Amino acid sequence: MKTFRETVKPSDLSLLRQRIVGINTKVPLFNGTLSPYIFLDNAASTPVLTDVLDTVNDFMPWYSSVHRGSGLKSRIATEAYEQARSTVAEFFGANNSDHLVIFGKNTTEAINKLSYRLQLSKKDVVLISLLEHHSNDLPWRQVAQVRRIKVDHEGNLIEEDLERLLEKFKGRVKLVAISGGSNVTGYIPDIYGIAKKVHAAGARILVDCAQLAPHRRVQMKELDDPEHLDYIAVSAHKMYAPFGTGALIGRRDTFESGIPELCGGGTIDVVTTKQVEWTAPPDREEAGTPNIVGAVAFAKALKLLSSAGMDKIAAHEAELTGYALEKLNKITGLTVFGDTDPSLASSRLGVIPFKVNKMPHGLVGEILSTEWGIGVRSGCFCAHPYVTHLLDVSRQGLERFRTEVLDGDRSNMPGVARVSFGMYNTKAEIDVLAEALNKITTGEYEGTYRQEKSTGNFYALGWEPDLSRFFKL
Repeated sequence: MKTFRETVKPSDLSLLRQRIVGINTKVPLFNGTLSPYIFLDNAASTPVLTDVLDTVNDFMPWYSSVHRGSGLKSRIATEAYEQARSTVAEFFGANNSDHLVIFGKNTTEAINKLSYRLQLSKKDVVLISLLEHHSNDLPWRQVAQVRRIKVDHEGNLIEEDLERLLEKFKGRVKLVAISGGSNVTGYIPDIYGIAKKVHAAGARILVDCAQLAPHRRVQMKELDDPEHLDYIAVSAHKMYAPFGTGALIGRRDTFESGIPELCGGGTIDVVTTKQVEWTAPPDREEAGTPNIVGAVAFAKALKLLSSAGMDKIAAHEAELTGYALEKLNKITGLTVFGDTDPSLASSRLGVIPFKVNKMPHGLVGEILSTEWGIGVRSGCFCAHPYVTHLLDVSRQGLERFRTEVLDGDRSNMPGVARVSFGMYNTKAEIDVLAEALNKITTGEYEGTYRQEKSTGNFYALGWEPDLSRFFKL
């Protein structure tokens, strides 16, 4: 049986590039040619590693429902699933006595689960920062009073404001929920230093590690360490295993009592017509048949990241980020948001937001795709308050934007374009990006583009590739 195929440790990250599924894919361009696809949207989702895909294929003949099955396939699948749980725990420095690994769909589901299981009230205060993804904002609004830690004009967290809020709401702050790394600017807060302040104030901390975990080593630390993390949430689809799973890793004592938010198969020990005896966690928190294949894929990706070395990955991506900032800073008519200093690239993630002159952000993204084969993202990246802060959108502007969207018009939505790097990207790809943006800023692009009012998307007139030519279900 090959549940986990052994990986040959790469001597350098250039070898990892060849382990990216589809790395040599060519896409059609506006001029009628085919060009190698340049993927610079890793902050949204990363591609799949060949090792992960091979492991999934090796496992599929043994796929079966986990737990309680007496058949051999069920036993093998159960062992693989629990082995995956142990691999995730080890990767993030969680110990079995104090912590749990709870599998779910993604970071969003993990944070929603925690918001339910903490049993907060509207008298309790949850502190979040302005830089949060909606997934680490909206769930807390439903269960507690949310107060926001301020950020400066570059989008960096103002820790003095955190201290002010901890003191102002002393005794009422139950949780500080903060991003480990921004999916907009790449800013990395000092999560361990913040954890120490939070614990000193008698509260707990959740770190949304969806962006941080693929690029930096994250450790839970022991509960008696003042800098420990109480809870973290991660997504496999941002860590080279896009097979629909993620994890909430947190304190075991949080889940040892209480009713899970999803009830059903696998969550109980005994059920009668009048009584329910809930089973022990983590099974109590994973109602129904779990994503077994996703868990196996996630674990294999973590094994490869460990083998490659998180420090090595961080160093490579910092080099790419510094190189990209040097290139972009020189382009007339292009504005980079966040920290623009190439010499500080090692202290941030490889996520760079920018605007080109007064061009709509969606148009910039569409030209890059249509005429250069470069995949980026544009908009607010599920972080509307943060992006509109960076753009200095007025209250009147926000209200106008809200009214237009509710009326079905997304043509004037505020936003920026964003490039984001993975461990496999290269300086040569950044050179192509810089060349393309230089052309775009001077108006040297070929197509004529129209915008669809209802979506805000742009399309090149007279050019519509047949998508079914590349994939059809």
